[in-house]
Amino acid sequence: MTGTLILVRHGESEWNLKNLFTGWRDPDLTDKGVGEARAAGKRLKAAGYVPDAYFTSALKRAQHTLDLILEELGITEVTITRSKLLNERDYGDLSGLNKDDARKKWGEEQVLIWRRSFDVPPPGGESLKDTAARTLPYYEAQILPLLEAGRTVLVAAHGNSLRSIVMAIEGLTPAEILKRELATGEPVVYRIGADGKLVERVAI
Repeated sequence: MTGTLILVRHGESEWNLKNLFTGWRDPDLTDKGVGEARAAGKRLKAAGYVPDAYFTSALKRAQHTLDLILEELGITEVTITRSKLLNERDYGDLSGLNKDDARKKWGEEQVLIWRRSFDVPPPGGESLKDTAARTLPYYEAQILPLLEAGRTVLVAAHGNSLRSIVMAIEGLTPAEILKRELATGEPVVYRIGADGKLVERVAI
């Protein structure tokens, strides 16, 4: 028996478009982001996936993405579990700043360290390691048991919260996960065995 895990990073947000550090701030999707979420739903439907458990973060861009995917799948009146533990990495003092302005303020090298190191957080914020410290226990306690029982689980969340889950599933090193980009609105599908281990990553 295998379960199926579908991870989807939210569609393009208003702050993605403006090149702002977003983190726990709460902008909604752009029109393009709405289209990306709908396209994800159409792809999943065409591939025959029928999720029966649904998780998202406490932020509207991820929630809106999940709603649009479910709409495309024709799935209505379901229980959706929302948790801030699946929120994007908290960018702290960088939140709301244009990335170019941040480079001018702190220097390109320092901003790059904050963005691309595994365990160096920006001022007042979280590193990817910190993000994983809240995301992975939630995944292991709430989502993994469903997969081990053979369920099909859809998680709509954020680039860094999902990367921390991908890191654990694929057994990636900190250096490897830092190179892994998750595109907006792009489903990533895994088959997970009854032992909780990765069986395969599925292309759709």
